[in-house]
Amino acid sequence: MPGLLSIDLLLAAIAAWLAIGLAGLLTPRNVHFVGRILFPLGAAVALAAGLAALAFLGSPAEVAVLAIGLPGLPFHLRLDNLAAVFVLLLGFAAAGISVFAAGYFRRGEGAAPGLMGLQYHCFLAAMLLVLLADDAYAFMVAWEGMALASFFLVVTDHRHAEIRSAGYLYLLIAHVGAIAILLCFGVMAAASGDWSFAGMRAQVLSPFWSSAAFLLALAGFGAKAGLLPLHVWLPEAHPAAPSPVSALMSGVMLKTAIYGLLRVCFDLLGEPLWWWGVAAMAAGLASALHGVLYSTVQSDMKRLLAYSSIENIGLIVVALGLALIFQAYGMSGLAALALTALFYHCLAHAGFKSLLFLGTGAVLHATRERSLGRLGGLIHRMPWVAWLALVGIIASAGLPPLSGFVSEWLLLQGFLFTPGLPHSWLNMVVPVAAAIVALVAALAGFAMVKFYGIIFLGQMREEALKEARDAGPWQRAGLAWLAGLTLALGVLPTFVISLIDPATRQLLGTGLAERVREHGWWLLAPISPDRASYAPLLFLVMIAVAVLLGRQLVHRLYHGRVRRAGAWDCGYPFQGPRAQDTAEGFSQPIRRIFAPVFRMERHFPAAGDAQPRYSVRIEDRFWHWLYLPLARAAEGLSWLAVRLQGGRIAAYLLYSFLTLIVLLLVARP
Repeated sequence: MPGLLSIDLLLAAIAAWLAIGLAGLLTPRNVHFVGRILFPLGAAVALAAGLAALAFLGSPAEVAVLAIGLPGLPFHLRLDNLAAVFVLLLGFAAAGISVFAAGYFRRGEGAAPGLMGLQYHCFLAAMLLVLLADDAYAFMVAWEGMALASFFLVVTDHRHAEIRSAGYLYLLIAHVGAIAILLCFGVMAAASGDWSFAGMRAQVLSPFWSSAAFLLALAGFGAKAGLLPLHVWLPEAHPAAPSPVSALMSGVMLKTAIYGLLRVCFDLLGEPLWWWGVAAMAAGLASALHGVLYSTVQSDMKRLLAYSSIENIGLIVVALGLALIFQAYGMSGLAALALTALFYHCLAHAGFKSLLFLGTGAVLHATRERSLGRLGGLIHRMPWVAWLALVGIIASAGLPPLSGFVSEWLLLQGFLFTPGLPHSWLNMVVPVAAAIVALVAALAGFAMVKFYGIIFLGQMREEALKEARDAGPWQRAGLAWLAGLTLALGVLPTFVISLIDPATRQLLGTGLAERVREHGWWLLAPISPDRASYAPLLFLVMIAVAVLLGRQLVHRLYHGRVRRAGAWDCGYPFQGPRAQDTAEGFSQPIRRIFAPVFRMERHFPAAGDAQPRYSVRIEDRFWHWLYLPLARAAEGLSWLAVRLQGGRIAAYLLYSFLTLIVLLLVARP
């Protein structure tokens, strides 16, 4: 009985989420019941699931069989250390998001609260079932359930045409990815006909078929993760969805795709080939650079965060590629370093990106504005949101001592040891990849400074912002939970690495925890202190001491006397909000330097305009390079089909006659 305890708890969590969702249908329009009772219950279930995964880590795998599938084809479930890391991520992130959602959803905003609660908790249950699935059938049922639940959440406010369009685009690309995943499973199960993951592990595929399965997995899971060129749904769906849903999709759902890639590449396919890592790294670098560049030039705060998620997923896939390369050449220690960086960035991104999406949700509720050009100065009206969001900003920018810095630092440490690869071409190319990662990290800091500065600092750009109110108690609690997780991941890296190390050992046969623990819990030295080390707690203490000493020094120098005077205005008397840098002005240097990357439409004010306004519209080039030509081709084929099916009996007889003539000509000896 104790051996089944963890997986039983997780199955109970799935059942509890479904029951909570169904309970919302009893009084679907009762905001108080759904928000103040059901969502906190959902948060408690999420926390219990996360704690169950935390207690399980390092234990042997547990299995279960549910007779709820087709006859002779039940659901096979398995909880191992790889799944437990992502269940931990799901549980802890969803706990904070659900607490925030308890104070977020209101009457009259899209679907009825009870219906949204059902979709939300079905979404959580489907994601957990994806992580536990141990056969292709159960996995695909859970995967499609996750896609459908998230689609209905995206189109919550379906009265607007652009929201419906964003939802349909998301569903289309999700199903394209699902087809690729199904084909991947088909390739791995073709020889034996066994669709269980245990049967796939036992298969020995030829290099050709194993490579085909890898490429299908990269395309299928990459579509869900937001890898180029299948990323276009992400900047459209996130602005359309409610903010807690955006947080759940970006912080958690994207990681289920990373989980799928890890499961296929390291668990089901066996030993990787070196060029798999190169392909994954190339896709990750392109996605990271594309995402961060487009995030720097956005004027919609949720689209900015959506492109930032593409950037972070790109970095995670870069770490995956590096781990595949190291593993292919038998460098298991360095593969463990790269894989640890991958797991760490998954956990870090779940925390800080969920925190930032929830922060934008609080701003959106308080101001009814999503455009950066209409915000500003909100730190005075919303101090709780501003200071807690600052934690996510620092982490997302990759600055110490928070979580984003640790994961990116570990990734760069992996790049530093690539000159030892037994391949001269890789030794030349990989340092270029490291330089691109460093550029991405710098541009991410630029994007986060823009995001925070335009929204919270300076003067208010609109009079209506003076009526903004800070987040309520439930929202503050959710934000504080995620900020605490982000801080803990930043200052306790050796403890976190010890937690995720069993998953690394499961996939590679070796880990990083023993080497890290050799140098003490306070010092992070993944290889050796002589090569590189980082003391996050010492860094945090030094920052705190510097701030306190600075305040005391300023107080002593001025002896408490304050003299107020007008700021020097360089000779310009006007110092209103319109004199502040706009979102477009802030990103102008990036637009100039990387102009070929963007498709821009500029709108200049007319001559003599009393209140001149300049605007610029940035469009993703992939729409014009790939998706619009595909749409025009589909329209052309549809037009041709309509013409062929004109409804005239004479035309149908002619088609039959011509078909018969062609068949006779082809069949003639």
